[in-house]
Amino acid sequence: MNEAEPRLLPGDLDPGEHVRAKLERDYRNLAREEAIDLPRITFSEYGVDLAARLGGLEIPHPFGKGSGQLSLQAEQVAADVRAGLAFTVLKTVIAESPAGASRMSAWKVPVSRMLTEEIVSRSGRKGWTVSWVGRGWDRGLEEYAAFLSASLRVARGSALRVIPSAKFHLPGTPGESYDTAEYEHTLAVLSRAWREGGGEGPLLLEKDFSPTLAGSPLAEERGRILAWIDEVPALVRRHAPAEVRLGLKLMNAVGPETLQTEMLHRAAAVQPALEFVTCFNRLFDPDREIDGRKGIAYGGYDLSDRNLRALEVFATEGGRASVSATGNIASGRLMAEYALRGATSGQIHTFFQLPRSAYISSLPRSRAALHELILHPREGLIAALAHVRRRIVGSPEGSIIRFLDLPEVGRRLLDDLAGR
Repeated sequence: MNEAEPRLLPGDLDPGEHVRAKLERDYRNLAREEAIDLPRITFSEYGVDLAARLGGLEIPHPFGKGSGQLSLQAEQVAADVRAGLAFTVLKTVIAESPAGASRMSAWKVPVSRMLTEEIVSRSGRKGWTVSWVGRGWDRGLEEYAAFLSASLRVARGSALRVIPSAKFHLPGTPGESYDTAEYEHTLAVLSRAWREGGGEGPLLLEKDFSPTLAGSPLAEERGRILAWIDEVPALVRRHAPAEVRLGLKLMNAVGPETLQTEMLHRAAAVQPALEFVTCFNRLFDPDREIDGRKGIAYGGYDLSDRNLRALEVFATEGGRASVSATGNIASGRLMAEYALRGATSGQIHTFFQLPRSAYISSLPRSRAALHELILHPREGLIAALAHVRRRIVGSPEGSIIRFLDLPEVGRRLLDDLAGR
């Protein structure tokens, strides 16, 4: 296996001649159908069950929107409901004290603009990346609480799950303590907004580590990073006014790839168990520039290659975690590659921002992207799952193949490759 291109699926998927021909027709004919139940059609017409999981939540398919500029308005969440996305992680709010101060205020940087452009990976493959100057939610906590409640209300009655995201204070110097007042106040405000918006059950929250290390010397401090993963979940649970279902979004730290797997092992060992672990955020290039600002995060195949290698090592080392994948999920095939390494859902950002020519559908972007991710005849998730059914599992075309089968199928493939 080429280390630069971790791949468990072949370059040319073989879903079967009949399935491929039907996909070609549906890909064209359904491109204008906005009000359509893709998971139902996928199951009834192809014997492919797209049901997925985000932690303990059952979702109709694996594709959701990751935290960012595309999830900071209730109107965007409403569009995701109409598109049929499985979940939306809201823009990351920066924790505040009761007085409105924030120890991490440097991360409240508004975005001036976003630039979508092609990027060539080290292995020579063309992909896409989005560049911007900006970080977390640049307004106050109470405004975010109103946004969270409004988002929950617009999603009520739909299959879409709404997940707030927060960045809490992290000690950056020896001897510095966690600002627990920020934890307590922020969690109280988010819990209240969750109830007022009609959120079901305990507050579901993604704790975002991802912005912390961009261009910072802390990126190389292995011990501090691992201590954060060990300590922050307990802090969140201790200072929340009620039960929290907690996920962690792990960063791509600067340094050896082994640290990515080590972070995931530490997250998997957290008790009580985390709801999910999002793996892993974008890469950082100190020389990349936009609007005169040097030091920009980026994506493309370098990102997905690194993430897949880390997840593969974790799986071969016997690691088990509830993984929500992120990083260059620009096709159903790539979602399947993540799933074969243990992921049960995928968070997407860049693929919703490509030029219109990248989608066959002229419908709104979230819907057009979902069409590509599921129905593309050569790169879509149906094609990938039908290939697994035909060529890896060896089941007949009429049998059922489930997306949630892929993690176990992947473990067997990895064991075979390792000669076990």
